[in-house]
Amino acid sequence: MNQKKLSRLMSMSWEIQKRRKTNRSKSLFAAWAIFLNEDVTVFHLVRKHSHEKYANKVQSETLTLFHQ
Repeated sequence: MNQKKLSRLMSMSWEIQKRRKTNRSKSLFAAWAIFLNEDVTVFHLVRKHSHEKYANKVQSETLTLFHQ
């Protein structure tokens, strides 16, 4: 894994630890799960924040959590 991905993973886990008040191990595990399942996470976020009365303005396939 390259340095950029590792730094994103660590910053995400620190943010989870701070917001959820969990220990370091649990927050790192949660960040790793989000990082590995990025496409599923984006799909669920788009579906969660979509309206039922009109179609989405964005396609979930074109969105990413982390810019390449």
